[in-house]
Amino acid sequence: MSGRVELRFDGDLAEIRLNNPEKMNAFSAPMLDELAAHLEKIERSPARLVLLSAAPAKCFCSGADISGWGGLSPAEFARHWVRGGHRIFDRLARLSRPTLALLEGHAFGGGLELAAACDIRIMTPRASIALPESGIGIVPGWSGSQRLIRLLPEPVVKEMALFGRRISAARALELGFAAAVCEAARTEALAVLERARGLSPRATEIAKNMIHAGRGEDRAALIEALGSAAIAAAADRSEGVAAFQGKRPAEFTGN
Repeated sequence: MSGRVELRFDGDLAEIRLNNPEKMNAFSAPMLDELAAHLEKIERSPARLVLLSAAPAKCFCSGADISGWGGLSPAEFARHWVRGGHRIFDRLARLSRPTLALLEGHAFGGGLELAAACDIRIMTPRASIALPESGIGIVPGWSGSQRLIRLLPEPVVKEMALFGRRISAARALELGFAAAVCEAARTEALAVLERARGLSPRATEIAKNMIHAGRGEDRAALIEALGSAAIAAAADRSEGVAAFQGKRPAEFTGN
């Protein structure tokens, strides 16, 4: 199955759109590969903002397509399906651009984990979130037990994972998981993104890195990235490179 994750550019906005409505936008293995490729393309593009959406269906994303993993051996399931998906969702979470997930339908299992990897979420009133994995004998595998616990209170995550409860859009808003809940969710999402266009791209990137480091999201890499960005702007770095290329001793000034 190919072409089920679309990437469109509209000026400085990149939109990733799940397009598997007949399966409630559930993820297949090819879809994961497509998402990974799109994220790399966005990172190297001039896009400043990212919108994650889905084709019209009851679900924004119903999770992982069971036909993609149901027949895997335990080793294949753990090594490839779970670790591979986790790595791709981590890549989304660490994208340098601000990301907004538009939930116009339910986000279950992997769909909820996907939305959680974005910076903010906007939902329609009919949308809900859930972790239904235990109902088919598995557990959250794409950061549901890790990233979600940093975004929602522990008892709420347990409600979903241990008791199978759905969380309504209204409650998700109260808990801070959703930034807004409204019927015209896409209009609201685009308005939020439009306001973000007036902000400094570099400042928002660094602020995102600082916030993620503060909550433990890839902290070690972010600290080194921030330090490297600071030193790259220093005169000593330019002098060091020039000295190396000119095969002469460097004359550092500390400027």
